[in-house]
Amino acid sequence: MYTDSVLLESRSARSGMAHRVEVLDKVKALAFSTGHAQATTRDVANYFEVPLNTVEKLVTRHREELVSNGMTVLRGADLHQYQTDTMSVSSGPDSGYPQRRSGLTVFSRRAVLYVAMLLRDSLVAQRVRTYLLDVEESARTHPGVEAVRQSTEELRQTVSTLAAGYGSLDRRVGNLEAAGAELGAVLQELGPVIGRLSTRVERMDDRLAETERRTERTEQVVCAMSQRLADMGEEMRAMRGELRGVVRAVGAEPASPPSGTET
Repeated sequence: MYTDSVLLESRSARSGMAHRVEVLDKVKALAFSTGHAQATTRDVANYFEVPLNTVEKLVTRHREELVSNGMTVLRGADLHQYQTDTMSVSSGPDSGYPQRRSGLTVFSRRAVLYVAMLLRDSLVAQRVRTYLLDVEESARTHPGVEAVRQSTEELRQTVSTLAAGYGSLDRRVGNLEAAGAELGAVLQELGPVIGRLSTRVERMDDRLAETERRTERTEQVVCAMSQRLADMGEEMRAMRGELRGVVRAVGAEPASPPSGTET
């Protein structure tokens, strides 16, 4: 049979009770400032009613065990997505985290339960351990009741997960609807502009078509003129040949200047 000191000292004992996360709400409501089933370090400190640095020191000493049971540090794109989709920041001085934060430590409910089994100087943690031991003893002496309790807890966890997923989906649908409305307003404003541009494009098309028709007619005129010039060249060559024949027939020679004529 486990005792309070065994839970504090034995990692295997803690591992055997890590699934009983329902005891957290039985002792005290666990509030998430993020609106999601992940608690920040400050949420954990508030739950156990201890200073923030007490939880931070405990995390430093037992980081490996906590990480293996659901504690994680969000960074980069994961941190941005987490803050965008799930973080509900209030106006209080100690709530929320700056957008340029390099990392954010978050705890699953299982990791919070581990903190309860590791934290010595907290009345809330002691009550959680006491409740854990009572539940363990009841399960040992009444296995049928424990099976029903376990099924009920699994159902509760499923409903909680579905509710969290629905909330995230609902927010995203809301964002899409808002973006669609904004896009519709922009398109409505652009409608007249697009109409005027369409009219101008149609006019330009008409002008281009008229230019093409004029160019085609000009090409036809130029071709006709070129053919006419070619025919005139042939006629001029024939006339020169006939003129030479007439000159030879009459024996006419071109007049030459008298010899000795001074110039």
